[in-house]
Amino acid sequence: MNFKTLLALVSFLITGHTGYSQVFVSYHQTSVPFAGVGYEIWRFAPEVRVSANVFADDLSTEFVLPFKVISKEDYFIDLGAGYRTNSFSGLVVPLGISAFPFEQKKMGFHAEVAVISDFTSSALFRGSWGIVFRLWENKREGI
Repeated sequence: MNFKTLLALVSFLITGHTGYSQVFVSYHQTSVPFAGVGYEIWRFAPEVRVSANVFADDLSTEFVLPFKVISKEDYFIDLGAGYRTNSFSGLVVPLGISAFPFEQKKMGFHAEVAVISDFTSSALFRGSWGIVFRLWENKREGI
């Protein structure tokens, strides 16, 4: 399945359901730190991530499409897939947990483990922790 087909499938799933959407930003601390911007919608949380604390030549981007396997008001556990470019490029398979312990569910904490592999050499096993901020919420009806 190519990228355009996958994007069309995800768009169909997202627009065909009643639900809400939520823009968020995140920062993940690890030996390979990154910052991200994403959009929680239905049970998906697609996110674009960019390397942090690196020289411009080492800047890497990453796109992940996590699916919320367990989704509660105070936390969710997600599993997904994605792709990373430049440094440590290849398939990304993240497993994470996000917790929102405060009364207003705008700020939370995130922990994630991910395998990154290009299938030609040994895989990178990355663990990270960080902070996530939900910027605004949009309740909507699907088509």
